[in-house]
Amino acid sequence: MPVAPGPARDAAADDALDDALDDALDHATDAQASAPRSLYSNIPPTAAGERLDKVLAQMFAQFSRSRLRAWCEAGLVRMAGSVAAPRSKARAGAEVMLQVPADPEAAAFAAEPIPLQLLWHDADLAIIDKPAGLVVHPAAGNWSGTLLNGLLARFPDAAGLPRAGIVHRLDKDTSGLMVVARSLQAHADLVRQLQARSISRQYLALVWGELPRSTWVDAPIGRHPRDRLRMAVVAGGKPARTRFESIAACRGSFGAVSALRCVLESGRTHQIRVHAQHLGLPLLGDPLYGRRGAPPLSLRRQALHAVLLRLRHPRSGQWMQWHSAVAADMVAQWVELGADPRMLDGSAWDASPADPAAAP
Repeated sequence: MPVAPGPARDAAADDALDDALDDALDHATDAQASAPRSLYSNIPPTAAGERLDKVLAQMFAQFSRSRLRAWCEAGLVRMAGSVAAPRSKARAGAEVMLQVPADPEAAAFAAEPIPLQLLWHDADLAIIDKPAGLVVHPAAGNWSGTLLNGLLARFPDAAGLPRAGIVHRLDKDTSGLMVVARSLQAHADLVRQLQARSISRQYLALVWGELPRSTWVDAPIGRHPRDRLRMAVVAGGKPARTRFESIAACRGSFGAVSALRCVLESGRTHQIRVHAQHLGLPLLGDPLYGRRGAPPLSLRRQALHAVLLRLRHPRSGQWMQWHSAVAADMVAQWVELGADPRMLDGSAWDASPADPAAAP
């Protein structure tokens, strides 16, 4: 069952990802959209002699003309039993058979039994501890096997919610806490809280180098001017603000490594990773923004974990807070570097004084 589009999400939404997801919504029009099928229709007398691709756009208006032309060129359209090219002249009354191929994008809205680690849930909210490697939103190259697919299986009524209740995201290889809405009221309220920046989201990052003092990085983020896969601090980018606080550091033959507490005030794509690199403190294991010539590590992804999540319950208005233990692969890497794993314990973190509301 397709997921209907919803209200604007908070600034953490990736614009390119939104475009891809909206495109998927356009194409996933029914539960059978992912299976190949054949559609039949007859050319109306008024269309006789016109180019077939133009006529197809009238006969099968649920598909774009460019898509129909591509299917014609692939031999998937027959007119009166014969394969027809896009420029073929339409014959009045002739039967047209359109073979619609399997649409991988439709799998974006299929329920899949993906294990989800639920820390807490009720009729309005679900708090998920996401593992590294799990994609949150469907997009090109990841139309299935996402957290959204798992939500549709675990909570079937999520099919009636925008984005199956997802209101913010974590990068594929970032682990830790996410909140998901389970009702339309909760979805609208969480979006409002994110826009008001009243939800506290705190992360632990392992970085190359040392941070001499706690600091706020206030620097706009946009697409990298030369590498479209990356984000960067750029003039004219979207406003972005992150607080960094050093909680531990160690030194060895590899140089200095620090554990930082990172607090999001905004939530741009790759924000912590980009702002840490901007400070000259790239994350360990980061394939896009990491330290060049860094020594080999056992960690196979960026060292970033969402430790704390604090928000108001949409129905009761009560403040609620959750913690997630730092992922085992990050702890193991920290220990391999010769540091004390107890320094990565974020169970005592709270929403102050590093809460965005306390920002100068």
